[in-house]
Amino acid sequence: MAAENPPTKAVPRLRARYETEIRPALMKQLGYTNLWQVPRLVKVSINMGVSDGKEDIKNLEQAVRELALVIGQKAAITRAKKSIAAFGLRTGMPIGCKATLRGDRMYEFVDRLFNIALPRIRDFRGLSPHAFDGRGSYTIGIKDHLVFPELGYDDVAKTRGMDITLVTTARTDEEAAALLREMGLPLAAA
Repeated sequence: MAAENPPTKAVPRLRARYETEIRPALMKQLGYTNLWQVPRLVKVSINMGVSDGKEDIKNLEQAVRELALVIGQKAAITRAKKSIAAFGLRTGMPIGCKATLRGDRMYEFVDRLFNIALPRIRDFRGLSPHAFDGRGSYTIGIKDHLVFPELGYDDVAKTRGMDITLVTTARTDEEAAALLREMGLPLAAA
């Protein structure tokens, strides 16, 4: 009996495009000679605050399920680090959920975010070019997580927002903007 070849793993569409089109274009545009100088996407951090999670833990569990549907992995519950009397918050209370995506899941999520979710936002005219942090990371705030096609109106008890941070190896905001534009980030004119 001959040894069978194992099935090849599918490469995400955005990762393949980065390696074949985006990286060579950035090398030419930024004047780099080494492949490792070219900025790349490292991770995507997603944070969802659940303000009503402290009253009813079921709301928090529902938010974790919804975020897991969107990103494809289970989210971790975040807890309060400090007590804040004005918010009725004590140290250790659950206040939200978060997840970090890397590798293939990251590329799949970013591809869906840029090409499907962001264009579904009502009156969308592009994202702010001023949301870079000075070190090559870009943060997007989404007010309604129903823009993701994985969630239907029946699956969601309450609409929630989320913060999405795209972390790159870029040294400057200009390099990060060039990378994310090539990947398909719809930035508005400055």
